[in-house]
Amino acid sequence: MSQLVVDHIEKEYSTPCGTIQALRQCSFQLDSSESLAIVGPSGSGKSTLLSILGTLEPPSKGTVLLDEINITSLSSSETIFFRRKHLGIIFQDHFLLPQCSALENVLVSLLAERRITKQDQERAELLLERVGLKDRFHHRPGELSGGECQRVSIARSIFRNPKLLLADEPTGSLDRSNADSIAQLLFELTQTEKMIFVLATHDPTVAQLSTKIFPLVV
Repeated sequence: MSQLVVDHIEKEYSTPCGTIQALRQCSFQLDSSESLAIVGPSGSGKSTLLSILGTLEPPSKGTVLLDEINITSLSSSETIFFRRKHLGIIFQDHFLLPQCSALENVLVSLLAERRITKQDQERAELLLERVGLKDRFHHRPGELSGGECQRVSIARSIFRNPKLLLADEPTGSLDRSNADSIAQLLFELTQTEKMIFVLATHDPTVAQLSTKIFPLVV
């Protein structure tokens, strides 16, 4: 069972007008299959906190532990390896490669490392089936709806069995029906894949589906 421990995270930025405090004393703990919704107004630090959890930027103070690994003290090369092996990230925009099929977009993260095996393809196909795209394996993003493209990005993000899944407004660009469907899918996958799931959202309907809610204020 994985465990995420966020301990007194703070983030400051220096500007010509002085220091900006983006995050203050953020602490929480999550175990496998648990989820947390980061909520708050624009400018409250939701995306900043996700960036720290995703090893995309360091905190000014505090620590983040995933399975007792202090991810805030890793070297640059260690951070790249850690992110690739243990993290899955879903963005509001799907960032799919337009020239690749849905199946190829799920498999693309392996191309820089090794040849794709039959087992890799079978897992990618299984995940696309689980997100409701059984008949869309060979469709390119331009042939898919916005909700379908986001489903491909979800399959891509969990393809490598991440311990921690992060999502920044994953339903923000979708209509109400698609947003509800995608949110429900994400929380179901958190349980079946036994991941830790942290998302930032403005949507109270989505936030209420999570195990815990973490409010931020400006």
